[in-house]
Amino acid sequence: MSLTDKNFNTYEEFEEKQQQTDKILEYIDGIIYMSPSPSIKHQRISSFLHGELHNSLKNSGCEVFSAPTDVMFEQNENNKNKNKRVVPDLFVTCNPEKFTENEYVGAPEFIIEILSPSNKSHDLVRKLNLYMEYGVKEYWIVDPMKNRIMIYTLDENAEVQFDLVNENEIATSRLFENFKIETKNLFFD
Repeated sequence: MSLTDKNFNTYEEFEEKQQQTDKILEYIDGIIYMSPSPSIKHQRISSFLHGELHNSLKNSGCEVFSAPTDVMFEQNENNKNKNKRVVPDLFVTCNPEKFTENEYVGAPEFIIEILSPSNKSHDLVRKLNLYMEYGVKEYWIVDPMKNRIMIYTLDENAEVQFDLVNENEIATSRLFENFKIETKNLFFD
């Protein structure tokens, strides 16, 4: 994950830069981040997870979306910080009314990010904190370098719970119980 500008930017400056490029840009706390092009391995994992999520959500009223679909976290009474815009690898929402023509506004129920060598700290720290702060109920970080999945969920007390699913184990969503992934099917070469 690279910075496009080390200076702090207004949201309006971010929108201006976004209009001038085809690159995937994210805006968090006044800093503009540019996503690298995903590797083929990353895309294979994303496609597999998208298909599995789609199948597990049938008739649930929820939908899965993939990058480059923007998610806008707006400031509110609990979050006085600036607006933030991210582009998760995958997200699930059960609230279609939160879509505008070009983005989802609010916290999706479930987000998956797939690590790449260049975006590890961005997904493991910045996005984890952001997603938990704004009330994303479940966040999976898929690590193809270590063949594992880190699962963060918010419980009924808004406390973060953590599960680590290693190679040759089964990852199960707490939020969508029909969504189960055997890691041996996910991490392939």
